[in-house]
Amino acid sequence: MSLHQVFIGIGSNIEREFHTREAYRLLHQYFDNVVVSPVYDCPAEGFDGPGFYNWVARVDTSLSLEAIYQLFKQLEAEYGRKDWYKKHCSRTMDLDLLCFDQMVCDAPVTLPRAEILQRAFVLRPLADIAPDMRHPVVGKTFSQLWQAFDHSKQPTTPIDFTWSSPQG
Repeated sequence: MSLHQVFIGIGSNIEREFHTREAYRLLHQYFDNVVVSPVYDCPAEGFDGPGFYNWVARVDTSLSLEAIYQLFKQLEAEYGRKDWYKKHCSRTMDLDLLCFDQMVCDAPVTLPRAEILQRAFVLRPLADIAPDMRHPVVGKTFSQLWQAFDHSKQPTTPIDFTWSSPQG
């Protein structure tokens, strides 16, 4: 059974500290070798609402892409998400598959996720934890992409977020 390297974008703007900690705990519960970026405080994009805590995790797993996708939908629902059809809205816990190995696909989710190239709150934490990894389509490293990114209109403010034990 081979292990897959998966990158996940995580965000919350409803009870964001609680949901950030819960997402961290859940990632450790379901995956191996969890590596997390710093947490960033970011304004809501595309709608008026409270700011988000955004971060990225890299995990190893033997689960299939479809199984991870279904797991994330289940976990989001368990934490109160009901609005998957809405792109711009407040969220308790948002778990987005960004990359699954170097896979390029359109189903069950589009990979690599387009927001990697469009949103500072995705690209900056990716560059933090995987600076030398290459984007599966454009071929540049996440560090190169971040350095070239115009983030003047998309502030990402690192916060001093202290993680608790994933078991507790």
